[in-house]
Amino acid sequence: MELPTVHSVTLRGPNGSGFGINLDKLSSIHYLTMKHSHPAKVLLLICTILFTGCATVGPRGQSTDATDPHEHINRKSYDFTDMLDRKILKPVADVYIDYVPSPVRRSVGNFYDNLGYPDVILNDFLQGKVRQGFNDTLRLTVNTTIGIAGLFDVASRMGLPQHDEDFGQTLGVWGVDAKSYLFIPLLGPSSYRDAFSIPVDVFTNILFYVGTFLGPYAIGTAIAAPLSILGIIDMRARLSGPMQLRDQAALDPYLFVRDAYLQQRKHLIYDGSPPPESYDDQLEEEPANKPSN
Repeated sequence: MELPTVHSVTLRGPNGSGFGINLDKLSSIHYLTMKHSHPAKVLLLICTILFTGCATVGPRGQSTDATDPHEHINRKSYDFTDMLDRKILKPVADVYIDYVPSPVRRSVGNFYDNLGYPDVILNDFLQGKVRQGFNDTLRLTVNTTIGIAGLFDVASRMGLPQHDEDFGQTLGVWGVDAKSYLFIPLLGPSSYRDAFSIPVDVFTNILFYVGTFLGPYAIGTAIAAPLSILGIIDMRARLSGPMQLRDQAALDPYLFVRDAYLQQRKHLIYDGSPPPESYDDQLEEEPANKPSN
């Protein structure tokens, strides 16, 4: 689907009460899924699933929310990741924003979006969106060539808009239940279903193959390592706005991120037009009724 612009999220507390908040300023919330992937994600994913599956939580640590039965563990993962972010990533991202001109940051972001765009194309076809898949293939070709390795988004001005598809959405279209919410350390919010998109993100990212096939040579590390670091900084810089809104909401930040993520994923799976009742049960099984393009 095309990137969403405005929708709302309902934040709920342990007692079931909640209220809505406009996500106009959170149109980039999907980046919380850590779109710029690298092989370390696979190891972190495996460790997290094993840890979550084997852990036992006492009665006092059990969650009353059926969508988040591992809340006790997820909160620890969230706190650990948030601590590292505030001490390391945020200061670096702030310097990047302050000293790198906006047009340069935009080109850097375009470059990394282009590197990961094969993932979008693959999932276009897996979801049966044949026409969109061919359009996105053309978009990748245009931006890689005329747009100078994706630095400039020429394709959008040619009527080839950017879309956002991943394997987690594809599984949702196929009718796979999201099961439980997960917060993966260092990577961010996910679910048992969406976690399977992480290795697909890795193996469809062009940067992965630069490091893999040029790895035995010094040039592979020399290219892949700095690009991976810059990609992390770029991703955190793009998240600065949503992070500030989260901090200013004066609510439980963990619940804010969880509910915003779950509802945004529902929004994406239904291509921006979810049935009204779907927001009341974020993790119910999504029927495979997304329209094919």
